Amino acid sequence: MSPMKIPRWVRELKLKRPEFVRQESWRYVRVKPNWRRPRGKDSKMRLQVKGWPPLVKIGYRTPKDYRNLHPSGYKEVLVYRPEDLQGLNPEIHAIRIASSVGMRKKLLIVEEARKLGLKILNPPRLMEEVEEVEVVRPEVEGSSQEVEEVGS
Repeated sequence: MSPMKIPRWVRELKLKRPEFVRQESWRYVRVKPNWRRPRGKDSKMRLQVKGWPPLVKIGYRTPKDYRNLHPSGYKEVLVYRPEDLQGLNPEIHAIRIASSVGMRKKLLIVEEARKLGLKILNPPRLMEEVEEVEVVRPEVEGSSQEVEEVGS
């Protein structure tokens, strides 16, 4: 399986892209850093004054061919049942099993995915079967389990 190779310049573009933060989020604990567009009349950030964080703009967008790819280079597909695997290409797609799927169906999906050669991004953690091993205790002399009759 060979995933879609993400070009070096796309990775560098992502590294150069600034972290967009909400205006004044660094000043107030109550204001989270989640991006919100600055709308104030005299907002320095909206006016793009030097020294203030940058605004989100179309120029920062990832090229179309490389959008929504998993870091491994595969297109991620959410799977709910084994039938969802039909028609997927193992060289392009990787599957993620939905969190609402139970263990029995997860195992069926994993089995089917392995047959088709698909990469699983979140394989289930299987409980390793613990083999019961008989414990053999060496017998110590003088401590036999036979009961001796006394005074009969």
